[in-house]
Amino acid sequence: MTKPIGTLYLIPVPLTEEGTGAGTIPADTRAVLSGLKVIIAERARTARRWIRTICPDVDLDTVTVFELDKHHRHRIENEWFDTALAGEDIGMMSEAGSPGVADPGARVVCRARDLGLKVQAMVGPNSLLLALMASGLNGQSFAFNGYLAPRRPAVIDDLKRLEKMAKTTKQTQLFMETPYRNDALFAAALEVLEPDTWLGLAVNLTSPDGWQDTRTVKGWSKGQRIVLGKVPVVYIIGVRIG
Repeated sequence: MTKPIGTLYLIPVPLTEEGTGAGTIPADTRAVLSGLKVIIAERARTARRWIRTICPDVDLDTVTVFELDKHHRHRIENEWFDTALAGEDIGMMSEAGSPGVADPGARVVCRARDLGLKVQAMVGPNSLLLALMASGLNGQSFAFNGYLAPRRPAVIDDLKRLEKMAKTTKQTQLFMETPYRNDALFAAALEVLEPDTWLGLAVNLTSPDGWQDTRTVKGWSKGQRIVLGKVPVVYIIGVRIG
């Protein structure tokens, strides 16, 4: 008889702890998380906090959290999967939003598949899709470019490259920035992008003070000065298709 194997569930978590962040997690995802005894996460402390937020009735003393070492993110231990190979389900959580997107979770998925485990992505918030949905820019063809270069002149080259890609291929370009560099990046974008280029901002999504807007660079420059501050922001460069 074939030995049963477990499933690696990919568990989205809220994008913010403010307001109704926990309400963005569907009941089916909560139900799966509440039954898991092994979790893989970037940071154990964050994972336990999210479990307490999403499933407050779970006894955290019964949950083992294996941590993706931030200094050795390529290091994935086989022992993390022993429970699943023995037939019990395990989970993976991100720091915010959906695991495997803009975090090192893809390597965990690859190892799980190599070991013959099932992989099931659960429903929950994803800042990239939320930003794209509300941008009004081309949602038929888009690309996520991760984080741009941290300093000039490389970041200027990145911005111009993405602008050219968006205009020549009609493909919407999404990217992020480390929060403390938000205002410097936004200022650089207004300085070097063409006035008619469409630039979208999705700021602190799902929080009470979160907002989204898409304007031309000229429109942003002529409007009231925007201070983004140290909050999560998704940036979008693209073209309108309507």
